[in-house]
Amino acid sequence: MTDADPSAALAAVLASLENSKAEDIVALDITAKTPVADFMVVASGRSHRHVAAIAEHLLKDLKDAGLGNASVEGQTACDWVLIDAGDVIVHVFRPEVRTFYNLEKMWADPDSGRRVG
Repeated sequence: MTDADPSAALAAVLASLENSKAEDIVALDITAKTPVADFMVVASGRSHRHVAAIAEHLLKDLKDAGLGNASVEGQTACDWVLIDAGDVIVHVFRPEVRTFYNLEKMWADPDSGRRVG
């Protein structure tokens, strides 16, 4: 990722997820919890295919926005795809996998989570 403003990168991620019809989008400000990233975004896709499509669309949108090439894990199975875009880390899950790992509860402060969709 480039030296882009983290808030601008977050806006690009959220717009892409919304355009891909990702569900239950939650953005968390994690700046006080880790130096690894400023934001974590968690979203769901309805199926393996939908999770894959969301991830592919997001990667293309990040590149098109000049935000560099993000690292990706999990595209083979598409139960949980992790996209590390530098200042923003994105997790795209199938609903039952998301429920099992419950990342929002682990990372969110009571008032820091922002439900987007």
